[in-house]
Amino acid sequence: MSNYREEQRAKAVKLRDEIIKDPGDGMFAGKNRDFVLSNPVLNLWTGIRDDAVDYFRNNNIPWWKGDDDKPTGHLLSSQVACLNHLYFLRQRIDLATMVLKNIDSRIVKASIVDNGFVEFEIIGKDNYLNEKYHTRGANSTSVDAVMIGEKSNGKNILVLIEWKYTETYDSKKLYIPERYNNYNPLLQEENCPIKIDDFEKLYYEPYYQLMRQTLLGWKMVEVCEYNCDEYVHLHIISGGNTELRSTITSPRLVGEDMSDAWKKLLANPEKYKVLSPDALLKPLECEKDVQSLLTYLRKRYWE
Repeated sequence: MSNYREEQRAKAVKLRDEIIKDPGDGMFAGKNRDFVLSNPVLNLWTGIRDDAVDYFRNNNIPWWKGDDDKPTGHLLSSQVACLNHLYFLRQRIDLATMVLKNIDSRIVKASIVDNGFVEFEIIGKDNYLNEKYHTRGANSTSVDAVMIGEKSNGKNILVLIEWKYTETYDSKKLYIPERYNNYNPLLQEENCPIKIDDFEKLYYEPYYQLMRQTLLGWKMVEVCEYNCDEYVHLHIISGGNTELRSTITSPRLVGEDMSDAWKKLLANPEKYKVLSPDALLKPLECEKDVQSLLTYLRKRYWE
């Protein structure tokens, strides 16, 4: 287990009683554990709790390791962390616009994605990657969250957001026929945004996921989904997770760190950005009506 994960697990158990008011000892992987809530719904911030559960149910999105239409009680869930940070933006054009302008100064305002200014577990309207399944949140390429920023010319930027918390990866090769039959033909296309001759280098996490999400964003923009003519891919990684940020898991990729190795493969490396969660929401730090949430996020995730 990484040092960062150990630190965050200990911190989560300490804060469990203080800010979540749950005794822990919930079930995970067949055992009762102190870092798992007995009431998993409490894993979500109180201001979004009921609405987020309804959102997942109404959109038939499964929860990571959740049961009975409820989120996991695991306090280190990155899916839960993503929702706790972003779900409140769904109906707030003012705040969503501030966040998006900080990502790209050309954005003039946030646009509705489907029913809100943020949508979760997005897979695209068509099966662009020719995968066996095309279902939100499971068994197909999805993005944790999507936002849309409108530019002054009326066209939109598709903002793909992948959220990481305590995740780390080893150098396990994932190159199998079922996968490369799907993705290698796309990688061979002339306009593919990933420029690499040896495709096997991509089949190691997190590069395998970054590759699939990049292909998805590219194909969504090709057909002008959501009136978007370009995309940006955000990798939200906790600042303290230096193991994920620094480790290049693919043996034959080169770079200063994980993100540098990935950028070297992109035709337009500026389309990929790594941010910490607090940096993503920094534009909101002086907004009075979100201070209770920011205090919660700061105490639970940032400090």
